[in-house]
Amino acid sequence: KPFSKKNYYMMGGCLALIVLGFILMSGGGSTVENGFNPEIFSTRRIVVGPAICFLGFLAMAIAVCLKPRKK
Repeated sequence: KPFSKKNYYMMGGCLALIVLGFILMSGGGSTVENGFNPEIFSTRRIVVGPAICFLGFLAMAIAVCLKPRKK
C-alpha cells in the first residue's frame, strides 16, 4: 500500500485548508457597474486566504511524502 490511513486523513485535512483559503479569498464584487469596491484589498482576501492556501499545499506535499510505518 502506498498510503496509510494517516496519510489519507492528513490529505483530507489539507484539502479542507485549501478550500477554506479559497473561500476566504472569494467575495462579492461591486454592486455598481464600473464601480470600485475597496473591499477587494482587505487583509482577509490578500493575506489570510493565500497564506492558508499555501500552508494547505505545503502540508499536502508533506502528507504525500510521509511513508507508512512498517508493522
